[in-house]
Amino acid sequence: MSALISIATAVPDYEITQAEVLAVLAKARGAALPARLEQILGNSGIDQRYLACEANYYLEPRSWTGRAAIYNQVGSRLVLKAAGDALDKASLAPADIDAIVLISTTGTMTPSIPSRMIQAMGFNPSTQTIPVFGYGCAGSVLGLRLANDLAAANGGQNVLMIALELCSLSYDYSQFDKKNMIATALFADGCAAAVISGKAGQAGLPSFRAFDQKTWPDTRDMMGWEIGATGFDLVLARDIPTFVTNDFAPFCDAFLVDQGLEKSDLAEPACHPGGGRVVEALEAYFAPEIAGIPATRDILRQHGNMSSPTVLFVLEQLLLQKPDKPILLTALGPGFTAVLGIIDPQGAV
Repeated sequence: MSALISIATAVPDYEITQAEVLAVLAKARGAALPARLEQILGNSGIDQRYLACEANYYLEPRSWTGRAAIYNQVGSRLVLKAAGDALDKASLAPADIDAIVLISTTGTMTPSIPSRMIQAMGFNPSTQTIPVFGYGCAGSVLGLRLANDLAAANGGQNVLMIALELCSLSYDYSQFDKKNMIATALFADGCAAAVISGKAGQAGLPSFRAFDQKTWPDTRDMMGWEIGATGFDLVLARDIPTFVTNDFAPFCDAFLVDQGLEKSDLAEPACHPGGGRVVEALEAYFAPEIAGIPATRDILRQHGNMSSPTVLFVLEQLLLQKPDKPILLTALGPGFTAVLGIIDPQGAV
């Protein structure tokens, strides 16, 4: 399996608190918010987050053209920042990279962002570019799995994996149904990049041990996008915390058994948080062997749910603590799909 050389993160310029979100929603509604909406926002587990645009932008009518322009401008800037920082941390130049993987489900461009990076950052023109659309919140762990496979090819390669999401571009404050309330309460914007290497000489660096994923039948209505008149419209129709308890937990149990691990063998897991109630369900699953997932809670509180990049923000924080036990990676996304991974922080066992 390949080594994780570095992680770097980037967020857009506009910071907003949950109190400010309430004010924006009240302004959009033209009246005080219903008590139920305030309760949803209050239980999100989020204090602040970062958005691609200043708050008043989201009160304006949306259009595909406008959304695409912001995705291009802001998304490209975040990608270049996160990718550049990840390469610097890895002490690698763009010419050292053999493949670029971009995970993104909140926008798309042709030519793709990885293709545009070739000239913008000085990658070799032969660098393989792989834009991947549709993974949603499961994107970073699935992206790491893909990058790990690519890193093992051709006798060992260096792979730059990037997760970019501008979730705020899907906000529609003209709609006050439950799913839009939840989206407003949870989702945010951000980018993360990681360098993965299958080349020799990576002893002692964090390395991947195993991955697995499962997609359940008849669950497509749980999470995803519908194509609306002005942009992507959120699909969110089922209780994800209950799914964690009833469906994800047995899948994770079986994965750990296959790896010869018990929960007590693990360091603090790196989980995609989803939202406050999802974090509570995950903590209940890991208890009592693991007493909470504070890094996941902290990233959710400070950054919100950025969809695919979020778990890389968590993993970066955990690796700084230099744990001496394996780290379990978990994420849930459209499909409905669960994805798991194991990373050994001090190298292969």
